[in-house]
Amino acid sequence: MAFMEKPPAGKVLLDDTVPLTAAIEASQSLQSHTIAGLSLPLPPKKLIGNMDREFIAERQKGLQNYLSVITTNHILSNCELVKKFLDPNNYSANYTEIALQQVSMFFRSEPKWEVVEPLKDIGWRIRKKYFLMKIKNQPKERLVLSWADLGPDKYLSDKDFQCLIKLLPSCLHPYIYRVTFATANESSALLIRTFNEKGTLKDLIYKAKPKDPFLKKYCNPKKIQGLELQQIKTYGRQILEVLKFLHDKGFPYGHLHASNVMLDGDTCRLLDLENSLLGLPSFYRSYFSQFRKINTLESVDVHCFGHLLYEMTYGRPPDSVPVDSFPPAPSMAVVAVLESTLSCEACKNGMPSASRLLQMPYFIQWIIYFLFFQIPTKLKEALRIAKECIEKRLTEEQKQIHQHRRLTRAQSHHGSEEERKKRKILARKKSKRSAVENSEEHSAKYNNSNNSAGSGASSPLTSPASPTPPSTSGWYWRQWPPSSPRGAAVSLPAWPRHFRVRRPQPSEGSPWECQSVVSWGNRF
Repeated sequence: MAFMEKPPAGKVLLDDTVPLTAAIEASQSLQSHTIAGLSLPLPPKKLIGNMDREFIAERQKGLQNYLSVITTNHILSNCELVKKFLDPNNYSANYTEIALQQVSMFFRSEPKWEVVEPLKDIGWRIRKKYFLMKIKNQPKERLVLSWADLGPDKYLSDKDFQCLIKLLPSCLHPYIYRVTFATANESSALLIRTFNEKGTLKDLIYKAKPKDPFLKKYCNPKKIQGLELQQIKTYGRQILEVLKFLHDKGFPYGHLHASNVMLDGDTCRLLDLENSLLGLPSFYRSYFSQFRKINTLESVDVHCFGHLLYEMTYGRPPDSVPVDSFPPAPSMAVVAVLESTLSCEACKNGMPSASRLLQMPYFIQWIIYFLFFQIPTKLKEALRIAKECIEKRLTEEQKQIHQHRRLTRAQSHHGSEEERKKRKILARKKSKRSAVENSEEHSAKYNNSNNSAGSGASSPLTSPASPTPPSTSGWYWRQWPPSSPRGAAVSLPAWPRHFRVRRPQPSEGSPWECQSVVSWGNRF
């Protein structure tokens, strides 16, 4: 596909930051081997009894735990190999090959550039590739080319998108890394910057080499150590200054993390301003999408600054967010900033602005000198609309996550042992109440039929002057003849009118026992 050719119609733009999960539902015996459809290393095998159901269940449980560890690790879960394994239908393309094709098309029209070598997997994005470059007439100068596909948040028109990408080299700010060259088509963008041998802020924290693969550099660091207090203060202030600058310009960012901050001596410079124009999802999206109050790109930037400040302070990312308690830090002023961006209260109530953080005692210093980034009015309006669309998608995703979380909690609560016991007790009470009500209705009908039969024939045993005791629940009454003392021999009709019949409760017996009492009445 030519560089300026449009993308295929109906192309699906995936959000690669959406976490994938895997659940082993069954195993299968195939040619005397037990498999679960996995190419990952299996748990330890055994020679005898390896087909036993108990052993298979145990291996499956261990493998499920292994998968869960991978899918919950923030870096591993975004790895291309994991994505291809869990979702091969959507991650079957060779993105390195696609990037090479696009870059080759670009060099046909720009012959002064030359590829030195591909920088394999130095970044975390699946659809963004890097190449070490040089200019033919300046062979000693090294540059880095980045190529990226479009993302799910690309809402700019093709014309506005290409204009804004080509505008990036004109951005002058002491804390923004300069773009040497930038171009774009309807499906991707290509940018060239000077290659920095010192690497990024994340490389400094993890003592890593810039050209090494992302997983090797950051997934399992050998030594965990935060930066010095003065470095934290200096870098933090500079990053907040550039965030405030972008927010004031109305330029959406949303991609702050330690790998997007280039180091140049004691100065931090922000990278990858093009990501928001391309519509790429943020590195920390799986974190802030859990909190409905973090619903603007400004609040996203401040929340991501909290992650970055934590990493600079402790030499590693937080284990989970929100952070309940912070480890001891070089200064309590740093902890105060962290609490305002990563604590439970901050995530629940919302983020402070970058301007507000700059006014905190820990960051009050430094002065910014010359700044320039002129955005035409028409493009500012396009950026504003695109920003609103990005925030709308984020809000909808947060709403879905919130609803799913509520449903999960309700299902978990409903399925708990305590709730099952409560439901059994309520069911027994309801059954008992229904039986009582049915028996009362049956007794009332039976009593009414007896009264109707008795009113049709005269009986010397009843007296109109004698009051009948009121019926109570579970009982109905018949009166002894007033002329005969209780216990004396009395001539009775065929069925018993002169003793009381108690309707049995569910715990005492069934209705047929009551009927047996009535049928025995003629023996009195």
